[in-house]
Amino acid sequence: MTASTEDIRRKLADVKCFLLDMDGTFYLGDRLIDGSLDFLDALEKTGRTARFLTNNSSKSASVYAEKLRRMGVKEAYRDVITSGHAAAHYCQRTFPGGKGWLLGNPALTEELTGMGLELTDGDPDYVLVAFDTTLDYQKMCRVCDLIRAGKPYIATHPDYNCPTETGFIPDMGAIMAFIHASTGRWADVVLGKPNIGIVEEALLRTGYQLSEMAMVGDRLYTDVATGVHHGMPGILVLSGEATMADVESSDVKPDLIFGRLSDMIPYL
Repeated sequence: MTASTEDIRRKLADVKCFLLDMDGTFYLGDRLIDGSLDFLDALEKTGRTARFLTNNSSKSASVYAEKLRRMGVKEAYRDVITSGHAAAHYCQRTFPGGKGWLLGNPALTEELTGMGLELTDGDPDYVLVAFDTTLDYQKMCRVCDLIRAGKPYIATHPDYNCPTETGFIPDMGAIMAFIHASTGRWADVVLGKPNIGIVEEALLRTGYQLSEMAMVGDRLYTDVATGVHHGMPGILVLSGEATMADVESSDVKPDLIFGRLSDMIPYL
């Protein structure tokens, strides 16, 4: 790393809340990345905190929170912010009193209705598309029919693939691509990283200002871009997807680069 110790500390000095990506940043699959819990302990000792921020809308926040609990994460850090939350609040603000049609898993349906979102199988005011791992041909036809008819079209996040322990599975970007192929439309609004919707959700949920937060993750085009495009330090960790070769070729340049979360501890 070419930055001096003083420069690194200066860039982290005002950060009170670290927004942490999950898979590839804090853990890989079901395995904690070495030092992740130590990083949270160091935040606590220095009067800082963290929130987990994920684009993956195939699971509810409670599922992620339970996974973190099993990994030994303290309750204070198990308030997980998802692109599903951001989408629900956006729809409530944009379509007050409206009813939506959701392409999503049953767990997400339960979570969003619990947040007060009104969903319908009939004629909706808008269509909300999430990462649906229960997708079938009937759902594909229905969502395309509604979007082709001109319904407002909201998507939770843009990722094309979701990492797994055995490789990748098609994610939201792939779902949006098939919808576009059939209807000629892309989503009117995408809420997840690196877009402003999930940043607004983080501001709402944490109570911090942008100047008091940093975004940390292993992907340049979602995690780091969320920081650098919205006035937060964008911090890359090399424990997941991105490599230094990717940094060299990317238009998105991190403010700081670390091997893993625990490498930040000496600078807090």
